[in-house]
Amino acid sequence: MGGVPRHQRVSDWLREQIEGGRYGPNDQLPSEKELGDRFDVSRITVRRALATLEGHGLIYRRQGLGSFVSEPRLRQGLVRLTDFAQDMERAGLEASSRVLHRAPEEASPEVAEALEIEPGMRLLRLDRLRLGDGLPIAFDRTWLPLYYAQLLEGHDLAHTTIYRVLEKNYGIAVLGGQYRMEAVNAEPDVAAVLEVAPGSALMVVNRISYTLAKRRIYFQRRYYRSDRIAFELEVEREEGIAGAEGAMPLREFEPVFRRRREEG
Repeated sequence: MGGVPRHQRVSDWLREQIEGGRYGPNDQLPSEKELGDRFDVSRITVRRALATLEGHGLIYRRQGLGSFVSEPRLRQGLVRLTDFAQDMERAGLEASSRVLHRAPEEASPEVAEALEIEPGMRLLRLDRLRLGDGLPIAFDRTWLPLYYAQLLEGHDLAHTTIYRVLEKNYGIAVLGGQYRMEAVNAEPDVAAVLEVAPGSALMVVNRISYTLAKRRIYFQRRYYRSDRIAFELEVEREEGIAGAEGAMPLREFEPVFRRRREEG
């Protein structure tokens, strides 16, 4: 092998298998023992090879289960995954929250489908009023499986976010999400929280966030005051592609907030 380090031989072979399509996203790789036997190296050497691939984002490891191929990384320029505090910071507004409800409940059929669990399973429902410069901007209703909900215990979610607690304290990063936007008329309970008249137009974003292997972290329904937020998007045609179909991937999609002084 001409002096190639042993761990590199293992990592190069695994990279070839992944990039060549033998192992697809979320497929399990051979065990440490199988790789050690194949290349006649120690488990320490195999683990070093796996750590190299993990550091490049090609694989992820689960304690007691083994190593798996990561989902392909998103290209730069796609929509950013941000939390409310980050959105407020970008808009130059001071973010704050009020926790209005935090208690277990049984999953409805809709929530169960979103989280890929059985209807009736116990989970946590968290309701928060989200403010920018002290003004009501949005109302969140979030459902979390108990595994993730228990990690939030002892954390003040009026002053931090689910994203930050999971990533900073437990190394669980939110890596993807699904969004669905629609316009609705405010129900009386939501209208009261957002300080608008019942029936007022609201923008609702239904959001499923997930981590490695698309494990669902939470399902959230966020009601935005439409008089205080708009959404802007930016698209950019790829060079060398002619025609109108499929040529303009989304680069930016973010909320734009109205400041207090802009309101009449």
